[in-house]
Amino acid sequence: MKTSNGNTSIMDMFENGRVLKICAPMVRYSKLAFRSLVRKYNCDICFTPMIVAADFMRSVKARDSEFTTNECDRPLIVQFASHDAQTLADAACVVAPFSDGVDLNCGCPQRWAMSAGYGACLINKPELVKDMVRHVRNQVDNPNYTASIKIRIHKDLRRTVDLCQKAESAGVSWITVHGRTSEERHQPVHYDAIKTIKDSVSVPVIANGDIKYLRDVESTHRLTGVDGTPSLEMTLQWTAVALFLYVEIGILVILCLPFISARRWQSIFQLRIWSCLARFWNKMFLTMIIVLIVLFLDAVREVRKYSAKELGTDAKLQPNMFDHLHMKLFRAQRNLYISGFAVFLWLVMKRVVTLINQLASVSGITAALQAQADSANQAAKKYMENNEMLKQTLMEGKGEKATAEGMELLRKEVRKLKEELKTSADALKNSQLEADVMKKQMEGLAREYDRLLKEHQELQNLQDSGNKKKD
Repeated sequence: MKTSNGNTSIMDMFENGRVLKICAPMVRYSKLAFRSLVRKYNCDICFTPMIVAADFMRSVKARDSEFTTNECDRPLIVQFASHDAQTLADAACVVAPFSDGVDLNCGCPQRWAMSAGYGACLINKPELVKDMVRHVRNQVDNPNYTASIKIRIHKDLRRTVDLCQKAESAGVSWITVHGRTSEERHQPVHYDAIKTIKDSVSVPVIANGDIKYLRDVESTHRLTGVDGTPSLEMTLQWTAVALFLYVEIGILVILCLPFISARRWQSIFQLRIWSCLARFWNKMFLTMIIVLIVLFLDAVREVRKYSAKELGTDAKLQPNMFDHLHMKLFRAQRNLYISGFAVFLWLVMKRVVTLINQLASVSGITAALQAQADSANQAAKKYMENNEMLKQTLMEGKGEKATAEGMELLRKEVRKLKEELKTSADALKNSQLEADVMKKQMEGLAREYDRLLKEHQELQNLQDSGNKKKD
């Protein structure tokens, strides 16, 4: 990436979706030669050793010996120790053409530094730190030039949060947090404190302390959720939710196609594969509802978190802070919409499937009733035609001819009715015969049951008598 020339900002590196590997400032080690070495192993950002800003500005010899760089030494952050805002701003202006940012050391626990008013003693002076950050932001012309701080934590973590929030309001680019107090040296790092600080500010937070191997970077990120090491799991999580949303939309579009009838869908739903999955449908439905609601509430929390941030109106303090905060707010809102629509469409899809099945059942019943109605209409129409023929014959005929023709039609109707009556009588007779046969079978079964019951009682009596004899 290009930096220090105004085209892009080093802050963009915190948004590219990968873990940043940063070489922390080390006394007597983080010189140009060492930085050139670690950059060959894909180090993303390098710091210079801590430089006392007052000595740096007072002596040309100090500037030449303490700060050396070259064209390949990018991105580069120059760390200063200072207790005066104007001195720090002057030093930043001197190194700005040759670096990408300055870092104020508020974490060095060495006695000489703290006795001189540098290092970790500054965490007890939040207003001074705020003033120094503001001076750098105001006096360096390059809007992409970063001003960061490195701090240690207080025993009362509320004081550390207050310090970070004041630095944020002054336009700090990011905050590096060493998870120990100024009195602690080799004690375990307080990762929970780093996480609390991360949740309290909107600027990127870098975790520092006990990171010796690449696996320590991953584990530290999982414990703290700091910026600079974006979580791949969150990306996959919301990508999966977005894909699930698109699948829901596709299924609903297919279910709403007008040329596929509800009865056709019902026949598809009755396939064997769906009957096997139906046993787990309710559990799967409730599980997805719970998961999506949890994600929705998490997205609501993120939106409220980044919507509540209040920044100053002076854009020169930190022109990238607004973009960074708005990007986080945009992502939170995007996640809110994705999870919300996923929950809504999941409920809609279940309701649509239920309505399709109900519509198919009603359509089947309607078709059967329509067939019965058509059959009854045809029979009624036939009887009306016969009656009309009989009426016309009786009215058109005269004398014995009309009577004979009418009687002949009546005889046909009587014969037809007799045949139907005979058919019904035969069917009734067969039913009665079948009923008699079943009755006889039931009587036989009852007698057989009584006989078996008597035999069982006799065997029971014999067994009881045999037991009495043995006694």
